[in-house]
Amino acid sequence: MASDSGARGTARATTHTPHPATTGQPTVLSGATVVLPTETVQGARLAIDGTRITPTTPENAQVIDVTGHYVIPGFVDLHNHGGGGASFTSGSAEDILKGIHTHRLHGTTTLVASTVTGDMDFLSQRAGLLSELAEQGEIAGVHFEGPFISPCRKGAHAEDLLRDPHPADVRKLIEAARGQARMVTLATELPGGLDSVRLLADQGVIAAIGHTDATYEQTVEAIDAGATVATHLFNAMPPLGHRSPGPIAALLEDDRITVELINDGTHLHPAALQLAFHHAGASRVAFITDAMDAAGFGDGRYWLGPLEVEVADGVARLVEDGTIAGSTLTLDRAFKRAVTIDGLSVEDAVQALSATPARLLGMSDRIGSLEPGKDADLVLLDADFDLKGVMRRGEWVVGPQLR
Repeated sequence: MASDSGARGTARATTHTPHPATTGQPTVLSGATVVLPTETVQGARLAIDGTRITPTTPENAQVIDVTGHYVIPGFVDLHNHGGGGASFTSGSAEDILKGIHTHRLHGTTTLVASTVTGDMDFLSQRAGLLSELAEQGEIAGVHFEGPFISPCRKGAHAEDLLRDPHPADVRKLIEAARGQARMVTLATELPGGLDSVRLLADQGVIAAIGHTDATYEQTVEAIDAGATVATHLFNAMPPLGHRSPGPIAALLEDDRITVELINDGTHLHPAALQLAFHHAGASRVAFITDAMDAAGFGDGRYWLGPLEVEVADGVARLVEDGTIAGSTLTLDRAFKRAVTIDGLSVEDAVQALSATPARLLGMSDRIGSLEPGKDADLVLLDADFDLKGVMRRGEWVVGPQLR
């Protein structure tokens, strides 16, 4: 979910000053524990020249000793509605850039901007604005969450704006995004759902099953039609049942499906996360934020279209009925929680936060892992897994903050 403009949170996004000695010049990070695709190497050196990781040490490189720290790939967020007090659904281009920067400060170097249910003409207009930012390289594309979702599982979407996923309407949004549409969330059991899944698959756009009231059998049918992602698994769908297993069982058991998880301690019990990892594995799990405006900003009142949202103690809920309305999560927190509370290995957490979503976006040749030739997108963490630096395309967004 995303909250609308008109945020009244009182806190402000954390700001950091880039390290002037290393911004824009060849850099070598020395002594780190570096998580690579095939192994984790202690005391390693990682060289950056320009915007890319390089296999050799550049001449005149600035060597930075990061002994005792982890260097991992920059995070990739498939599902994000805003942050820093700004909404991707309703904010101006300047607002959107503010939200993007807020998440970069927390390690997300690649982000797909998600919209929330609205009028078709309004969503088409938003798609045009977001596509411009995608063409400029600020975001990795557009995700439409709604309006093609079930009123039975609407979550924090305005029910009067929902509609069935007729292929003509789905096509309208795809075309409005001018080649930058990356994913559409559908309740595939609704009229037109399966035909829309086939349309999306033909267009190279991810069809994601979510906000759905589908049965197990209907979900299997949608997967066979070409759906490949489960939008925030467990949330906004029927619970797992022993006689009526519903969509969760179908989504977990099929190797063609990658499942999104919101690892904020509110959306999921740790046992549910472990269940997903046990059945899907890190190669089929993508941690997302589903963040709204309050991420990196603070508690307060926000608007989600006509719906008022109260954020208290970092949890966003609709004022009218207490329904969870997205999250205030940032991916550095999701990573730390994964390894310190959920018991995941660093390698599995890296896969779920970087490699798996990069693969889904078709961007594994550029991002998602620390390999020569790829973009120099990385996160520097201390031994407690607290963020101490963020680099995006060879430029420090944060830090490095070393003692």
